[in-house]
Amino acid sequence: MLIIDDIMVSDDLYLVKFLCLLEKCLGACCVEGDAGAPLEEEEISDMEDYIEEIMKYMIPEGIEAVKQCGVFDYDMDGTFVTPLIRGGDCAFINFTKGIAWCAIEKAHEEGDIPFRKPISCHLYPVRITKVGETEAVNYHKWQVCNPALEKGIREDVPMYVFLKDALIRRYGERWYSKLVDEIGKIEN
Repeated sequence: MLIIDDIMVSDDLYLVKFLCLLEKCLGACCVEGDAGAPLEEEEISDMEDYIEEIMKYMIPEGIEAVKQCGVFDYDMDGTFVTPLIRGGDCAFINFTKGIAWCAIEKAHEEGDIPFRKPISCHLYPVRITKVGETEAVNYHKWQVCNPALEKGIREDVPMYVFLKDALIRRYGERWYSKLVDEIGKIEN
């Protein structure tokens, strides 16, 4: 484990090779699981402010789920999460040729909203957990990502490189540079 500015980082971030392969997994991380994606409180506010713009990219069942429970729900631990469509797919999902994609991210790409998507989605397959006053950054192992592991090995892309933009979004450029420096010390 590495500690960067009091943030605990799993060794998996540099040991595991990972490169998302949507055409193989079909966006399964958005459609499988027992709860929606974790949300930060400020993300809920942003989503509420821009829900009309986001809805333009949602499927009718997702719109209905949001109308019923709002832009967030709670998981079994009481954590804020995205709502689900009848207990299954994320409410903010859509599909093209059988591949799941995020309506929030699409609204951002089209210039309709100023934020990309929930940070927990951007960081996946990494999950952030609270540990006392700090956080732990851990790889969430899930068989739906096996094609991404194979592609990461083939192309020699460590997880922290694949997640560079997301990690910088969460912790900042300076933190990411420190992470890269620490990994460099270990690998040399």
